[in-house]
Amino acid sequence: MKIVIDCFGGDKSPSANVQGAIKALKKYDDLTLILTGDEGQIKKELDRCGYTGDMIEIVHAPEIITGDDKPVDAIRLKKESSMVKAIKMLREDGEIKAVVSTGATGALIGIATVRIGRVRGVRRPAFCPLLPTMTGGIVGICDSGANIDAVTAETLVHNAILGSNYLKAAYGIENPRVALLNVGTEAHKGDEMRRKAYEYLKNLDNLNFVGNMESRDLLSGKYDLVVCDAFSGNVLVKSTEGTALFLLKKLKTDIYSKTVYKLGALLMKKMFAQEKDFFNYQNYGGSVLLGCEKVIVKGHGSSDAKAISVCIDQAYRMSNGGMNELAERQIAAFYDKIENK
Repeated sequence: MKIVIDCFGGDKSPSANVQGAIKALKKYDDLTLILTGDEGQIKKELDRCGYTGDMIEIVHAPEIITGDDKPVDAIRLKKESSMVKAIKMLREDGEIKAVVSTGATGALIGIATVRIGRVRGVRRPAFCPLLPTMTGGIVGICDSGANIDAVTAETLVHNAILGSNYLKAAYGIENPRVALLNVGTEAHKGDEMRRKAYEYLKNLDNLNFVGNMESRDLLSGKYDLVVCDAFSGNVLVKSTEGTALFLLKKLKTDIYSKTVYKLGALLMKKMFAQEKDFFNYQNYGGSVLLGCEKVIVKGHGSSDAKAISVCIDQAYRMSNGGMNELAERQIAAFYDKIENK
């Protein structure tokens, strides 16, 4: 299994990327990693970590794509960047199964769509990040920001199929419970697009559609996948993460406000550490870009070494699942069904 790591573009690059790569190699005996980026800096970081193995290859890429670069310009003008070289290798080398990047989101989507291509039948790739639930599981949100414009009911069906197959392949969830994000749980709620999507999803074969979901139930554990348009999904994910972050900050402020609270916190120190770990998005990997012909995992820009390692783990498991072939057949079957209706 070969996976390429784009080592530049994130807030903590290249140290987090290199350290995360070394962590991942300790988990899998059959894994080889290719690191793209400034060779001198990568070698320096490998030396600092004391890595002496032979399962890492470096491909020199001196340029860096930043968040200020327009996707079109990044593809055209920065051909020696770590991201462009990583995607180019993914396209041209059949032995390479995936790319992990913490670089600019817009550029990654643009380069992947142009250079890699989409699964047949998929109109727009979709991001699917994961969040923890109150029951100890995970919930995927698809789409969370890959394509903001021109969403249709059919696009939501694509997101449901792609996300469901991802959870089956990468996390072994045999029959993911799929919900449609809406303003109410009743079947008649929402705008015309969501009502139409509801009818499609309800009658879709091989999909465990359980109805509409209100945003407040995202972390309840009742659902494995939430289907939404990119704009709504992005707001849902960021507002949920932001709320969790500020609740932890408020709790810390209140604890330090009184001596008696501090004493109580000492007795609950282990529990507070567990809660902090539960809410830490770094533990749940990146947003996989579903709908591309090959596996691409987009890590958060501020990912640390642990988060990078989890992203590599996601890429590894997705590459063994055969999910794209299954999604292609299911999307084709969906269109055959509505055309013959």
